[in-house]
Amino acid sequence: MSSIISVENLSKKYVIGLQGSGQRTLRDVMSDSLSAPSRWLRSLRSSNGVSLGRNGQHGSKVETFWALKDVSFDVKQGEVVGIIGRNGAGKSTLLKVLSRITEPTTGRVRIRGRVASLLEVGTGFHPELTGRENVYLNGAILGMTREEIKRKFDEIVAFAEIEKFLDTPVKRYSSGMYVRLAFAVAAHLEPEILIVDEVLAVGDFEFQRRCLGKMNAVAHSGRTVLFVSHNMTAIEELCSRSILLKNGVIERAGPTYEVVAQYLSSVPASSVWDVNEQVEREGTGNARITRIELLAVDSDATIEKLAFRQSFRLRIHYSASKRLTDPRFGFALQSDKGERIFLSETIDVNFRISAIEEGNGWFECRVSAPNLLPGLYFLESWIIERVNVSFADHIFRVGRIEICVDPAMQERMTYLTGPGRGRVFMDCEWSQPDLSGRAYVAR
Repeated sequence: MSSIISVENLSKKYVIGLQGSGQRTLRDVMSDSLSAPSRWLRSLRSSNGVSLGRNGQHGSKVETFWALKDVSFDVKQGEVVGIIGRNGAGKSTLLKVLSRITEPTTGRVRIRGRVASLLEVGTGFHPELTGRENVYLNGAILGMTREEIKRKFDEIVAFAEIEKFLDTPVKRYSSGMYVRLAFAVAAHLEPEILIVDEVLAVGDFEFQRRCLGKMNAVAHSGRTVLFVSHNMTAIEELCSRSILLKNGVIERAGPTYEVVAQYLSSVPASSVWDVNEQVEREGTGNARITRIELLAVDSDATIEKLAFRQSFRLRIHYSASKRLTDPRFGFALQSDKGERIFLSETIDVNFRISAIEEGNGWFECRVSAPNLLPGLYFLESWIIERVNVSFADHIFRVGRIEICVDPAMQERMTYLTGPGRGRVFMDCEWSQPDLSGRAYVAR
């Protein structure tokens, strides 16, 4: 089967550094254009990477950042390929190059077929136009004819579930409505290649399920999908092959289960996790999780590893840039396959927070005698703004928690954690009546 996408030694360089205040006027641009030859000559005499600003004065250092470095791979027609990696790994840059949004610095990309991309919410939408008008506008931008859009219009609107707001300007849409409509148009284009970034995270669970179903249908129709997601379960369900990017280079490419396992193994195991910008996250940023601690129940001592059914506390620190009314805090534990095993939110136990003020603070959750079997679990956490029911912050796989085998139950636990045993331990009783009518009970 021939390659529909071929990437050869692809690199993308960005220049970092700003001279002056960064405020540019028409006069500045004209002046710079006229003086460009002389500045070029002076730059040849500069050293140590220091650039000369206007009037021959030394300016700020100009640094280069390689978002992609010598990336090469092929994608065959009909393949569904996952692209994973932490923030700053180069995922979005790669998709923008493949979508012809940005040009590579070096290397070559060859694509055969029509490409539909969904990289950012509302890309190609005009805020003053209605949803109906934007379907036609966005469809035309993506390469659909007017007759093709008209034929698929009802199906697009039904998938996006915006019938009620079809004639409302999209500037009044929520982010969820934006992405539903954008995905519906892109998915119904019937391209040879569909490129999807992690914008689906803004949709609700039902919409995400339908999107994954649509991408699965696209893949089974013989078309090609490139899929970036934080959801390792979705990656493993959809993608036969995946690519792991790290610092702009391919760290591993191959069968999805192997690539995902390597990616998850890089998540730090600890009892205290300081949340930095390398952590995968989304949200408005009105409040941000800054630190999470795994603590003992009866003291503030940190716990490196949990024993089977050992109670613990999670303390979630945050920093709010504005006052949030009626927020929700939550966390979840995922398996090493990226499946969400357990979830808890403040609202689950009717613990309502009237507001959090601007500044720093923390909330805590106590988990009593969890029934999780020994193994590795990955932590995610979030703050939800109740006003518009959106994430203020949502961090993925910020840390790794290990539940160890209790030595007293070593033999039994080894049996319970074998292949196909699942992740949760349940107290069960089995019985069988004997001939006298009495029951034999075993635990």
